[in-house]
Amino acid sequence: MKRRGFLGTVGGGTVAVTSRVSGQSGDAVVGLVNSPLVVMAPREDGAEIVWAVTSLCKAWIEVKDEKGAIEKVAMDSHGMVPQGDEVVRVRLEGLKPGARYEVRGHTESSGGKGTALTEWRSFRTLDPAASESSFVVWNDTHQNEETIKRLHAATPEGDFLLWNGDLCNDWHQEGWLVPTLLNPAGQNVSKNRPLMVVWGNHDVRGKWAYRMPEMIATPNGRPFYAFRSGPVAVVCLHTGEDKPDDHPSFGGRVAFEKLRAEQAKWLKEVTAQPEFRDAPYRVVFCHIPLRWKKERVLAQGDYERGAYDSYSKMSRDEWHDALVEWKAQVVISGHMHQTAHLPGTKDFPYAQLVGGGPRPKQATWIEGKADEKALTLTMKNLEGREVERVVFAPLGS
Repeated sequence: MKRRGFLGTVGGGTVAVTSRVSGQSGDAVVGLVNSPLVVMAPREDGAEIVWAVTSLCKAWIEVKDEKGAIEKVAMDSHGMVPQGDEVVRVRLEGLKPGARYEVRGHTESSGGKGTALTEWRSFRTLDPAASESSFVVWNDTHQNEETIKRLHAATPEGDFLLWNGDLCNDWHQEGWLVPTLLNPAGQNVSKNRPLMVVWGNHDVRGKWAYRMPEMIATPNGRPFYAFRSGPVAVVCLHTGEDKPDDHPSFGGRVAFEKLRAEQAKWLKEVTAQPEFRDAPYRVVFCHIPLRWKKERVLAQGDYERGAYDSYSKMSRDEWHDALVEWKAQVVISGHMHQTAHLPGTKDFPYAQLVGGGPRPKQATWIEGKADEKALTLTMKNLEGREVERVVFAPLGS
């Protein structure tokens, strides 16, 4: 199937536009709270807890440590109790690396007419000093409910779940944001695997795309970031759109050329830090591949005739030298709705691994496991069949 063949349909699934939490989520009160607690952007010292509400509320979090001690967290970055009329967010700080915590959310309507208390949710902070790491990768779900449900059922727990772009088809309807991002297909997707998100090109389409950052947390508040999970150093980059910024379909709403240049400068700085410079394994996530099977450089006329980038040459031109200098081992992407593995070459020392598409027959997920011996990336389809297995030795071994 051509990559764009999914548009206008979701292959038997339905676009999630419900306004109530699925009964299977188990930790939200229908009426005031409109999603499960979503544990996002795990760090070594905390995470961010995000959930949806149906009216103007104030909210706070209780945090329980491994010894059972409970602390109330009820302040935002401006010194106010966290509040919102659609989404509330609480940033947790000062936690211990690699420690298990439980959290539950308290929500109170602004008029004092209703309250809601969620169940306890468990998560573990990242541990840069750990000897092992495990993680899961999804990509290109495009609001396909059947695919999301099957991915959620098939994929294991891990240090984090990285959703590698194109969570949606577009944001032409504001009502799609909450159910797609915070309660996709009625699933608790961050249960026992805190959620990281990388932006895809469809995630920036539509007049309501500007609101997505209100509902998606990242460790540093930007759509590009880096972190350590045990022996694995991770860099997450935003490849932007698959056409130039001045393409008429964007209506002047995007500025990705500047964002790519900003990321290029940041990439050199962050990879020079010791925890990234000396990491045994070095992994990059970005939605649009930096390499592809057959590379064609498109001209303006090609874009005007409906062509799009199968790989992001604009991003590669900005980032390639820094990635080579850092000795990045693999770039993990999506976008093309077909799987691919391109081993490293002399010109491109980093491998390129690409996951599948939104329909259940196309969908894949990747499990990453790292220890002192190897980083193993295993890609499987929804039937459990292994599609690709790539193994990297630790750098310096």
